[in-house]
Amino acid sequence: MSTLKERITEDMKAAMRAKEAERLGTIRLLLAACKQKEVDERIELDDAAVIAVVDKLIKQRKDSVAAYSQAGRSDLADKESAEIAVLEVYLPQRLSEAEIAEAVAAIVAEVGATGPGDMGKVMGAVKARLAGKADMGLVSAAVKKALQP
Repeated sequence: MSTLKERITEDMKAAMRAKEAERLGTIRLLLAACKQKEVDERIELDDAAVIAVVDKLIKQRKDSVAAYSQAGRSDLADKESAEIAVLEVYLPQRLSEAEIAEAVAAIVAEVGATGPGDMGKVMGAVKARLAGKADMGLVSAAVKKALQP
């Protein structure tokens, strides 16, 4: 089985052959971000680290879409949304809100969290377990809800 990075490289080659300029640009951006992280940290990225990079790029795009939409620039917002669609292909299947709430409840019980003061401890454990599998915005909301007195 090939790694996620190898799959992304193959998709880049396929996009080149198919002359899909927008998709190719987004994939190149992703590979550049991965390479930058490898150079900065002097490591070889595994699949989990590549997923973290993809997550970060998607979050940046979502923030940009919100800003462009607010500014009335639907053309730029649409471009960012198209990039999000290309990037989401490389994420594993996401957990539903119910699955996130269930996982958070289990972790809260595991670490013995009792209230909002334990948010940091719970988020640390949740991030380790759900990284790349769930939208961290939804996870944070679920943790806050679970820790309500």
